[in-house]
Amino acid sequence: MAGNTDVVVIGGGYAGVMAANRLTLREDVTVTLVNPRPTFVHRVRLHQLVGGSDDAVVDYGDVLAEGVRLVVDTVTRIDAPERTVALASGGTVSYDYLVYAVGSGSADPSVPGAAAFAYPIASLEEARRLRPVLDATPATATVTVVGAGPTGIETAAELAEAGRAVTLVCGGVLGPYLHPRGRRSVARRLARLGVTVLDGPDTTVTEVTRDAVRLRDGRELPSGVTVWTAGFGVPDLAARSGLTTDALGRLLTDETLTSVDDPRVVAAGDSAAPSGLPLRMSCQAAIPLGARAADTVLSRLAGEPPAPLNQVFAGQCISLGRRAGIFQFAHRYDVAVWFHVAGRPGARLKEKVCRGIVEHLAGEARKPGAYRLHRVSGGATRQRLLDSVRDEAQAAAERAA
Repeated sequence: MAGNTDVVVIGGGYAGVMAANRLTLREDVTVTLVNPRPTFVHRVRLHQLVGGSDDAVVDYGDVLAEGVRLVVDTVTRIDAPERTVALASGGTVSYDYLVYAVGSGSADPSVPGAAAFAYPIASLEEARRLRPVLDATPATATVTVVGAGPTGIETAAELAEAGRAVTLVCGGVLGPYLHPRGRRSVARRLARLGVTVLDGPDTTVTEVTRDAVRLRDGRELPSGVTVWTAGFGVPDLAARSGLTTDALGRLLTDETLTSVDDPRVVAAGDSAAPSGLPLRMSCQAAIPLGARAADTVLSRLAGEPPAPLNQVFAGQCISLGRRAGIFQFAHRYDVAVWFHVAGRPGARLKEKVCRGIVEHLAGEARKPGAYRLHRVSGGATRQRLLDSVRDEAQAAAERAA
């Protein structure tokens, strides 16, 4: 492409910042990052904001390349045919390529009373809203945390370590990703912190009131504050803009992260659904996907075919208060194995990961192209899954013919 190329990145989270930084590799590319906040949200520390041990924000000057233009605004619509995005403040921004990295947030809870009386913490604003509520609640009042994924576990542990009486309602299995050995380790740590863990299918929440949580088995749990961490959703920007999405609203792409509707639109992070087989919503996936999305754009500008997605995972790390944690190792295709590191070593590993995230982004800002983890092979498992899906689709088509 002759002349200067304008690339707009929507979303200044892990994926968006990595993509924006990497795109500055070419001097003939102008990068505009549109984000609703003036600071970078370190989402993996939001439970610490709730617990009072971190503010969960980083100055964009520390993680964003100098050449990236930051626009603090919200995109309300993408006009793909015209290659423009409309801003909430009025006006539009034009692009030659668009990186869709709007991330994820709290899913709208369908449980009666949850939207009115429970506090989600998937965003900075939500976590900040909860903090003064906790401060104003007597220390003797039970805090009920609903959802036993990493966010729920970390929040429960953080609050219990601060002296709160905490009940963790799993609605199923504690730490579904974890290997049974890792799950037992987490359960022991939560017990030492005094967290009451309620797990099993009968612990599904059926109603939330101002001062209680009701379960499927009929139990009613007194709750001074109810924290909701069950499930994530994605913004509906792509769907509202007429782009093809999966059932959850993630932008549907091919294996190069290119939209199935428009070769000028690529996606990264939690809001991407490559081949209808999206990766686990996580920072661990978002940063490599951001690098891959940028590489797709850069390859097209160079007249080269983009490389396909080939994601590798290391596992899952969960903090269990400030003095303990667990690093659950996994196969590179994202299935947990028996081995884990727990206790204080686990806490140190988790903290190293949290700091390393910022270092990865800052390193790419200083030296675009330096990040290479997205090129580490994830193995053949994803290709087998893709082949299986295609075989099933072909068989279904033949049966319908």
